[in-house]
Amino acid sequence: MANELGSPSCDRGRRIMRKRQWILVALFLLTVLLGIVAGQNWLGRSPAYLAVNHFRKDTALSEQLSQFSPSAPDSSAAPSISQVNAPTVDSKRLFAHVQALAFERHSESDRLQAREYILKALEQAGWQPYLQVFSSGVNVVAERAGTDPQAGSILVAAHFDTVVGSPGADDNATGVATTLEVAQLLGSRSTPRTLRITFFDQEERGLLGSFAFTSDANLPQDLQGVIIPEMLGYACYEPGCQKYPVGLPFQPKTSQGDFLAAIGDQEHLPLLEAFHQPAKPGQPAVITLPIPLRGLLTPDLLRSDHAPFWQKGIGAVVITDTANFRTPHYHQPSDTPDKIDQKFFAGSAQVVVNAVSALLEGRHSLATSSNS
Repeated sequence: MANELGSPSCDRGRRIMRKRQWILVALFLLTVLLGIVAGQNWLGRSPAYLAVNHFRKDTALSEQLSQFSPSAPDSSAAPSISQVNAPTVDSKRLFAHVQALAFERHSESDRLQAREYILKALEQAGWQPYLQVFSSGVNVVAERAGTDPQAGSILVAAHFDTVVGSPGADDNATGVATTLEVAQLLGSRSTPRTLRITFFDQEERGLLGSFAFTSDANLPQDLQGVIIPEMLGYACYEPGCQKYPVGLPFQPKTSQGDFLAAIGDQEHLPLLEAFHQPAKPGQPAVITLPIPLRGLLTPDLLRSDHAPFWQKGIGAVVITDTANFRTPHYHQPSDTPDKIDQKFFAGSAQVVVNAVSALLEGRHSLATSSNS
């Protein structure tokens, strides 16, 4: 996960993002003004932007949080999790990927080594990946066609680079391993929607790989939604070990880091709905957080590869263990495989596989009806 979206090494991306943010601010103010003129409570009409669902075994806690639940999206957008027979992840294979990739992936030669590993893993899983070259890096891209050309596609993507000095076991070998597991398990499955798989380069330098992917020349026109696995392997269970970014639209109910956060844009709530999964043995609880204005008011939530898709108006969910708000090993030499909670990691990957399986079975738009 990138330290800061607008780092000095990504001036172009920063300028683009800032320009789009100011446009969004102007549109937001105009909308509020029109609502006032029309005598409407615009902000009050959509409580979904405050939505949080924390699916836990603790029924009382679930009931406390139910007041924040967003309006139910169109159920035809994707079958419910209970209706989809998602395959089971292979925990040994998952962790083997993390171990194989646990080296500094920052220099050109190290990133080349990581790409070659990813390419080989995809080919062994039956895919035909190709390279997407941009000015300062190389993305790895692959796709498996769906049975309904009108149903569009779902993209699962993770960055494979690291900061200097860190082997990046959690950030983001766990995301790469999970994406490879999705490719392994769902690559030969027949579904209405097309499955796209991508591994982004240079995320740590300002989301450069995902900005390149979302450029007009490269962006697939059939994207219905994007899932970004970003750090899925660290858990902590001591009270107070979990922190939260400033500006969250809810009062956190736990100070333990034993859950996953699924963060999506408010304009595509049905995409986020795929992560509304009742807690099952071996799977962590999931907090789902719909963000208004494409993250304009919460810049701490724009530090991963979902952000360029939000700015393009494409629904995207980043699924994460919350990075530096939980783990002390974030961007450190200590981000090594032995710090990964393997049970939590396997459960996290299963949550992703469950969600992607359901999304691939859908046929209808994943945009919220009021915004589509």
